[in-house]
Formats: sequence, C-alpha cells, structure tokens
Amino acid sequence: MELSFSIFIAISSLTFMTPILLASVGEIITEKSGVVNIGIEGILIASALAAALTAIVTGSLTLSLATAVLTGALIGFTHGAIAVYFRSDQIIAGLAVNIIAYGATVVSLASIWGAHGASPRLEVYTPALNVLGYKVPFISLASILIALIAWYALKKLRVGLALRACGEDPRAAEALGVNVNMARILATTIGGALAGLAGAFLAIEIVGQFTRGIAAGRGFIALANVAFSGWNPLLAIVGAYAFGFLEALSVYVQQHALEYAYIAKTIPYLGTLAIVALAGWKARMPRSLAKPYIKE
Repeated sequence: MELSFSIFIAISSLTFMTPILLASVGEIITEKSGVVNIGIEGILIASALAAALTAIVTGSLTLSLATAVLTGALIGFTHGAIAVYFRSDQIIAGLAVNIIAYGATVVSLASIWGAHGASPRLEVYTPALNVLGYKVPFISLASILIALIAWYALKKLRVGLALRACGEDPRAAEALGVNVNMARILATTIGGALAGLAGAFLAIEIVGQFTRGIAAGRGFIALANVAFSGWNPLLAIVGAYAFGFLEALSVYVQQHALEYAYIAKTIPYLGTLAIVALAGWKARMPRSLAKPYIKE
C-alpha cells in the first residue's frame, strides 16, 4: 500500500505539474524582457477551449495542440503590443484578458454545445510512457526539457542576455543594438504560446474535456511560482513539481477518503500559499519590469 501510494504520487505529480511549469517558464521569459502578463489564467482558459473544440471537430491531437499554441501566442502578442506600443497599464491589460477569456468561454459553451458546465468528452490522447503501470505523458517530459533550454538560453546564449538586458536596462540594450520593443513583443508571444500549450494539456490530458473555469487558479499559481523561483526556470521546475505533488495528493485523498473530498480540494492552493510564504529568499525582479520603454 505504501509503495503503490508513493509511486502514484511521484509519477502523477509529473502530470499535474505540467501546466504550471509551462506557464511559469513562459511568464519568466516574458518578465525577463520587462513585461508582466497576469493574464495567464485567461490564456489557459482560452487555449483549453481552442484545443477542445479542435479535438471534437477534427479528432486530431496535432491540430488541437497547434490551435491552442496559436491561441496563446496571439493573446500574448496582443498583450505585448498593448504594453509596448500603447504603453497601457500591464496589470489592467492582464486582468482584461482574464475577464474576457472567462466570459467568452462561458458564452461559447452555451452557444456551441448548449451546456453551461462542460463540453463533451474528448477522444484524443497525448502519447505517454508506461512507468510502473502509470502513464507519464511525453509533454510532461518535454516541459522539463523546455525549462532547461530556457535556463540555458537566458544564462548562456547571446539572445538570452539581450532579453535580460531589455528587462534590466532597456536603454543600455538599445545602445548595444537590441530592438527593445520587438524583443518584448517576441517574449510575450513565446510566453503566451507556452501557456497555450499548458491550456491544451489541461483540457486533453488532465480534465479530458473543456469545463467552465478549467484553469481553476493555475494561472495565478504559475505567477506565484515565477516569484518563488526567483525568475529561474530551474527552480520553477521545483516549484511546479511541488504543486503537482499537492494536486496528486489531493486527488488521492478524494479517491480514497470520500469524507474528506471537499477539504482535499483545497490542498494544492493552501500548500502553494504556504510554500510561497515560507520561501526563505527574496529574489530581485527585473528592474524595468512593467515599465514602458520610451525612446528619447
């Protein structure tokens, strides 16, 4: 019993961590450029709907993932353009994304499927490895690889150093030949695309359909994980796995102790708050974060 419990928790945590990790890495890239996007929750919801609708219409996993990634990238690009060229308040713009996405998907549920809670079940599945009788999706492994690549690029590659310069001292970056505005829009687009992939995974792999409010706060948890990790993709893996562990524990309790089911649902959120609150370090955010760059 103890061995099966440990195996279930350890492997299931990899699945549940995936949307958080993808969204966190995308937001780290975005914020390293100097733009903050708190609309991750909205991107998760919108991309999950896009993936679910495409899966039901076409039955293609590839098209479903591509549609979700494009949806996230488009929202990220729009947010970046608003932040860079219109110099709008980035927090308000992100809140608008969350509100619009939630409202639009609720209307879509009713208009497309005549339902207010959930879409039909999806018949597409992500490829996975079988580890000790449990499924480990390839996308979960890919999310870790993406985080490693992001860390290496930000720390070691010229493009990563240029992106970090845009978030730290955009005037100095511009003096070195970096197009700060284009770099920021590219970063928000990449961040949105990764959040879009997270939304697709959420609908296809974790839930198996699109449901109202499917993100369930994961976008905000991803934002907390960015701060927890100190804007470091490697530590973001640790934070995401911690959340995945808490959600796997919650699912296990709900399945094996029905009398505690409602209490168990709060475990991931209370645990996340505790982890962030008890973190012993305070990393410095990019100095020009959320500050529009205005050429003189």
